[in-house]
Amino acid sequence: QVQLVESGGGLVQAGASLRLSCGASIRTFSRYAMGWFRQAAGKERDFVAGISRSGSTTYYADSVKGRFTISRDNAKNTVYLQMNMLKPEDTAVYYCAADQAVLGGRDIRDYDYWGQGTQVTVSS
Repeated sequence: QVQLVESGGGLVQAGASLRLSCGASIRTFSRYAMGWFRQAAGKERDFVAGISRSGSTTYYADSVKGRFTISRDNAKNTVYLQMNMLKPEDTAVYYCAADQAVLGGRDIRDYDYWGQGTQVTVSS
C-alpha cells in the first residue's frame, strides 16, 4: 500500500517562500519518479515539476521555472518543492504523485499514486 502525505502549505503574501514536503510510505522509493501538480479552484490539475528516480533530472512548467525547485532525498523517502517569489496565481492545492518510471511525465495519467494535497494560498 503506497501512501503519499504532503505538508508545508499555508497562507503567505506575494513574494514569500514556502517549502512543501511529501513523505512516501514506499519501500522502494528510489524506483519511482515523482511529480508535483496543482489544482486551483474550478480548474484542472496541472503539472508543476517532476524529478527522476535518482534526482539527476528535473523539469518544470514554464509558469514556475526559475522560481520553484524540486528535489528529493531517497534516504528519507521524501520529495520537496521549494517555492520562491510566490504569486497570487500560485494559489492552489498542491499534490505530489509517484510514477513507476525512470522519468515521470507531465500528464496526470502518467502517475500511479497521489497524495491528498496541501493548500497554498498567496495573497496580494
